Amino acid sequence: MHNNLSTYKLENSSASDEPDMSPDGADGDAHPASDAVDMDDAADLAQEGQDEQSEDPAALIVAPIDELKNVLAAELSTDTTQYYLNQIGTRPLFASAEELHYATLAKQGNFEARQKMIEHNLRLVVSIAKHYINRGVALLDMIEEGNLGLMHAIDKFEPERGFRFSTYATWWIRQSIERAIMNQARTIRLPVHMVRELNQILRAKYHLESQRRDGRDAALEDIALLVDRPVDEVQDILTLSEHATSLDTPLDNDPQSSLMDMLPGDSDDAPDIRAEQHEMTILVRDWLSKLPDKQRIVIVRRFGLDNDDPATLETLADEMGITRERVRQIQQEALIKLKRSFASRGVGRDSVL
Repeated sequence: MHNNLSTYKLENSSASDEPDMSPDGADGDAHPASDAVDMDDAADLAQEGQDEQSEDPAALIVAPIDELKNVLAAELSTDTTQYYLNQIGTRPLFASAEELHYATLAKQGNFEARQKMIEHNLRLVVSIAKHYINRGVALLDMIEEGNLGLMHAIDKFEPERGFRFSTYATWWIRQSIERAIMNQARTIRLPVHMVRELNQILRAKYHLESQRRDGRDAALEDIALLVDRPVDEVQDILTLSEHATSLDTPLDNDPQSSLMDMLPGDSDDAPDIRAEQHEMTILVRDWLSKLPDKQRIVIVRRFGLDNDDPATLETLADEMGITRERVRQIQQEALIKLKRSFASRGVGRDSVL
C-alpha cells in the first residue's frame, strides 16, 4: 500500500499545476484567452519526465495499439470507434529528434509539419481519454475534445525549451476532456473546483483498482489515504459522480416499457389508498353514530362530511339559532371525543379530518 501511495503521489504531484478550468473567457473560445499552461509552468513537470522515464506521458502510448483496443473493449461497440483506432495505429510515434524537427517547423507556420504533429500524437489523446470512460460522455466525443486540446498545445509549444511535447500536451488534452465532461455529462452542473476534486479522487480510485487482482472496488479508506483526505469527505465527493437517470429510460428486459411505468401512481385508485379510505370511512361513521345530534351536525357541516362545502361558524350559528362561540364550543367538545376514540385505536385525528 505504501508503494502504491508513493507511486500515485509521484504521478499526481503536479495536479495543482493543471490548466485553469475556471470559466474565464469560456463564453466563446474553448480555451481561456490567457495561457492556462505556459512553458514555465510545464518546465518542472517536463524535467521530472526526463529525470525519471516512467513519469513521461509518452510511456502511456508505447504499447501496441492492440493493447489499447483490449483496454477499451467495453467501448468498442461501434464500427466508427474500431475504424478510428485502426487508423491512428498506423502512425508511428516520433523519436525525440523528429519531434523537435516537426515542432520547430510547426511553430514557424508550416502546415504540413503541424498536421504531422497532430497525426503522430493522436494515440496520446486516446491513452488519456480512456481514463475518463464511464464519466457520462462517449469515448469518441472525449477523443474529439482531447484532439482540440492537442492542437491547442501544438500552437503553444516552444520546442527550443528542450522538453518533450507529450509532457506539455497532456495538460491541454486533460483540460479539454474534463471541460467537456463538466459541460456535457451532468444534468446538474458542478462548480469547477468540485470537478477537479472529483477527478482527483476518481483517479486515485481507478489507480487502486488497477492494482487489485480480485476485481473488487477500492475501499474508501484506501482512497482517502491515497489522496490524504478524511474518509467522510471522500465519500461525499464520490457521490457527485453519480448521474441522473431519465424516467423515460427503457427497461433492459422490456424495451417497450420505461422506469416511469414502474413507479406507483398518485391517483386515488391505488389499492392501498382505497383500502385506507375505506377503513377511515368505517371509523368516522362509527364515531359519528355515537355523538349527540348537535355535535354530529356541527362536525358533518364544519368538515364537509356530507359531500358539501365546509360551513362557516356564522352559517351554522344562523341555522341552529345559537351564537358562533357556542358552535365553536360544540365542535371542540366533539373533537375531544374524537381524539380519545381514535387514540384508543392508534389513529391520529389529523389523518381523518
